[in-house]
Amino acid sequence: MTTSLKKNRKKRGHVSAGHGRIGKKRKHPSGRGNAGGQHHHRILFDKFHPGYFGKVGMRKYHLNRNKVFSPIIPVERLWSLVGEEVREKALQDTSKAPLIDVTKYGFFKVLGTGQLPPQPLVVRAKFFSKKAQEKIQQVGGACLLTA
Repeated sequence: MTTSLKKNRKKRGHVSAGHGRIGKKRKHPSGRGNAGGQHHHRILFDKFHPGYFGKVGMRKYHLNRNKVFSPIIPVERLWSLVGEEVREKALQDTSKAPLIDVTKYGFFKVLGTGQLPPQPLVVRAKFFSKKAQEKIQQVGGACLLTA
């Protein structure tokens, strides 16, 4: 910011520039930033940021989150991915079941929670639980695995 736009230009000629006559404006009287969190600012840290200091748990040296990344979707939410009109269209035309590619919507694994409407569908996913597979096949659908 240019000097002409700074607040201090307005304070020119006024002795203490808005910082009071008695308790002088010293640079950083209590330290910069988070200084003193375990010392003179301890009450503030304990009150508003409990658990800020210290360690917990074990360290994993080469943590690779991709290995365990597996967003899940229950069986009952499968139809909500494609919408109601696709389901109604599939009800009229029973010659082929609609394909729901779960990975396109950011899910990797299909779990067996909830109920499916009695209507066949083909589900493509990376993983299926046993219950999910049973429920999809019970309705006359199929489970396709992708890499």
